[in-house]
Amino acid sequence: MIRLTRVGRRNQPFFRVVVTEKSRSTKSKVLEIVGSFNPRDRKKTLVLKKERILHWIGKGTQTSDTAHNLLVSAGILKEPKRRVTPRTMKKKKAAEAPEPAKTEASAV
Repeated sequence: MIRLTRVGRRNQPFFRVVVTEKSRSTKSKVLEIVGSFNPRDRKKTLVLKKERILHWIGKGTQTSDTAHNLLVSAGILKEPKRRVTPRTMKKKKAAEAPEPAKTEASAV
């Protein structure tokens, strides 16, 4: 899976674009580093190894939603961007979901 892993200091995020196994943690050993992304730079610097990314995608490697959108923005992929929902929204929706009404059984 091609995804981002955070390597910056506190309050200074910097990301690497890496190829790793899907079941592994983002902090664990990676197969290959194929780029980097600096969101704090005015230009939002994105450096990618296009040939290696196309090589891995040719082997059937999937991309995370955010990595996919970065690759589309860089012009490497010719697909539409994926919709990315922040995790906090998912938690709020789960908390707002109505709980099933509990019926009280009368003691006879």
